[in-house]
Amino acid sequence: MQKTILIVEDEDILREIIKDYLMNEGYHVLEAADGKEALLLFQAHDVHLIMLDIMLPELDGWSVCRRIRKSSNVPIIMLTARVDEDDTLLGFELGADDYVTKPYSPAVLLARAKRLIDSRNREERQSDAPVSQASSDTLSTNGIQMNLSSRSLTVDGEQVHLTYTEFQILAYLMQNKGIVISRDQLISKIWGYEYEGDDRTVNTHIRNLRSKLGDKSKLITTIVRTGYKFEGNA
Repeated sequence: MQKTILIVEDEDILREIIKDYLMNEGYHVLEAADGKEALLLFQAHDVHLIMLDIMLPELDGWSVCRRIRKSSNVPIIMLTARVDEDDTLLGFELGADDYVTKPYSPAVLLARAKRLIDSRNREERQSDAPVSQASSDTLSTNGIQMNLSSRSLTVDGEQVHLTYTEFQILAYLMQNKGIVISRDQLISKIWGYEYEGDDRTVNTHIRNLRSKLGDKSKLITTIVRTGYKFEGNA
């Protein structure tokens, strides 16, 4: 099935360049020049990934990201000309999955989009697997239950909403329960490309994840100057 990417960018020329590049790769592309138009298009179409500029008329990218995250974990790549590290962290705190600073290569942007979409494709194929394989799609410990096929999480029976990246991180930590996972390992596994930021990005995602886990947050322990470990019983 052809995948749909929503480009939200107020610079017409840049938006057209990205659109042409994506269409040449076989994607269906939707375009929005401001935040309000982006929300309308997202609500009206089945969107598989969003490329979202921050500095937009009508409604900025942070506000768009915040509203979408109230109802969807669709992968979001933030696009910005701002290089302030705090801006990057704010984007991740609001639920962005990736962050690309202008000027950037369309090839790099495409590679990051493909990574997110391919990960989602693998999950969709897993969800179509026979019921007999369901047990391998479930991670459960200490009242936390993750279904990898449906991408659902419950904590003590209560549904908890995670962003795409938060879900990936928690699943990876639970799959390696009791093992120390370095920040570099998390970056390689979750982002899957050469990383240009610093450890604060990983720390921000972990902080967001812990806040959503409530009392269970203590199961994710910080290993000083190394990384993280998920502690839990069977």
